Amino acid sequence: MQIKSRALFAPIALCLILVVSGSLMWNLAGQESAIMDELAHIPAGYTYAKFLDYRLNPEHPPLLKALAALPLLSLPISFPATSAHWTHETNAQWDIGTIFLYDSGNNADQMISLARIFPILLTLLTVVLIYVWAKDVMGSEWGLLPAFLFGLSPTVLAHGHYVTTDLAAAFGFLLASFYFVRYLTHQSKKNLLYAGIALGIAELTKFSTVLLIPLFVMLAGFFLLGETIRKKDSGDEVRPFRFFTRGALRYAGKLAFMFAIALAVIVAAYAVLTLHYPIEKQIHDTQYLLGDFFKSSPLASFEIALASNPITRPIAHYFLGIMMVLQRSSGGNTAYFLGTVTNTGWWYYFPVVFLLKEPIPSLLLILLALSTGLASVFKKSPFLMSRMRRLGEYLGIHFAEFAMLFIIAFYWTYSMHSNLNIGVRHLLPTLPFIYILAALGVRHWILAKEKGRLVRASTAGLCAIWFIGETVAAYPYLLSYTNEITGGTQNGYRYVDDSNYDWGQDLKRLASFVQERHIQKIAVDYFGGGSPEYYLGKNVAIPWASKDGDPSIQGIEWLAVSINTLESSIAPVSNGFTRKSENSYEWLTALRPPKPGMGEVPQPDYRVGTSIFVYHMR
Repeated sequence: MQIKSRALFAPIALCLILVVSGSLMWNLAGQESAIMDELAHIPAGYTYAKFLDYRLNPEHPPLLKALAALPLLSLPISFPATSAHWTHETNAQWDIGTIFLYDSGNNADQMISLARIFPILLTLLTVVLIYVWAKDVMGSEWGLLPAFLFGLSPTVLAHGHYVTTDLAAAFGFLLASFYFVRYLTHQSKKNLLYAGIALGIAELTKFSTVLLIPLFVMLAGFFLLGETIRKKDSGDEVRPFRFFTRGALRYAGKLAFMFAIALAVIVAAYAVLTLHYPIEKQIHDTQYLLGDFFKSSPLASFEIALASNPITRPIAHYFLGIMMVLQRSSGGNTAYFLGTVTNTGWWYYFPVVFLLKEPIPSLLLILLALSTGLASVFKKSPFLMSRMRRLGEYLGIHFAEFAMLFIIAFYWTYSMHSNLNIGVRHLLPTLPFIYILAALGVRHWILAKEKGRLVRASTAGLCAIWFIGETVAAYPYLLSYTNEITGGTQNGYRYVDDSNYDWGQDLKRLASFVQERHIQKIAVDYFGGGSPEYYLGKNVAIPWASKDGDPSIQGIEWLAVSINTLESSIAPVSNGFTRKSENSYEWLTALRPPKPGMGEVPQPDYRVGTSIFVYHMR
């Protein structure tokens, strides 16, 4: 009976994690207005699923968007199919999104909530996959720890219910890596096929998953290196160079097959979703979207030639998305960070944002795992080339952990060289691996010695309770969560912004604020995917911007400004970035001088949620 009860503990605990995580995300899905990216992703996904037409939002792969749209197909929805934004313009996703959600007589709240069902399910599936892989590495009970950390992470709960590609990318990275490592460690045709299919699915989640291709090539090289070392040390008469060369050729063939399977999955998906996308329209859109960045490149001619062929145009549309991402990354993104605004990025952006957005208890567990791992390295020296035998043994026994660590290092290095600094969400693909390795380190630390084991286990337990407390204390404002290093969530905007803090999630809360105070008119400078006129009323919400000046001059006593817009307008600029004085809210800072210090903006009379600052201009 005791053995049976223990066997049931892990499945029951996992189900509890899933229920709590899913319930929290579903509650948030109903509370929050559409964030910026959902204004483009929801209508795009609807057109994929409803019309099999991929003219909108080609800069992101289709999987998450198309899945999110499936619940919408059962609704009597009006789509602006006769609008020039759809029929003639190129990728007018923001205009179509505004008309589709807010100006076509549709129930925007119902559509947004239903569209968030599949993102929530995909997030929960990621929790399950984390548990499955962690269970293989450290056992069923210990496998619950990384599932718990991921499933109740403020960042995961915040982004896990949005129709965006970030959590989908986390799922894709994890799925493809799991099956690829399984193939390397248990080689068979079936596992190679599964690895190819998983890679294809991953490539349909977000274009950052293209990084998996060089990653897998390098991981195969490390695995072969381990095989070569162990073969040499086995006592068999073998020439290491010849063994490695022949193995490299063998793996090259296997990888080519796997990549071909992945490509087939990609082409199949794009072929279906471009079925009713007129080829003339695709050619025109492709030429327009390539822009100056690629027009002079031979790639442009090749891309247009692919788009012009009925057989190759699905893969052409996939390549177009990759090229659009490269074009955007080269240009950077205007962002506020640590007191300044720029569009060229900071190399230290992601490490700092991770330290500010990750709960301190999980940071402690990660630090514990890192110190435990480094101690093991110095003790056993498995990575020193003078100890090749230990290196071979390590790669043979602990290859899954090595693969996770290598993926984290590779992805973070790439991200730190990017100019596109718009949120900790871009690190989500590495979070499952970070939590699994952290749990593994905690396990080694607790079980290392019999003496003091209870104290060490209690310490880890207190960190887990603290972790839960962080999520509970920040709820329901999880998108804006920052830890105690910033002084807590209410002060996080002073350090980071954009999707780290303000993505437009509080507009419905602003509508409640206006209604409760019987405000007749309010000037609104809003950043996000919602519509102030839709939620507050066209006669109540007056669109506003810095250049419009003091609204009280026009008899409007109230002003609401998204903190992302306000900080981008007021904070000092750096790295050659320029800003017009008319866009700098100089009249507001003159009326309400900010206190000196990082991230200080004019003190609001009220804050709605965390991200909308409200001023009573009496």
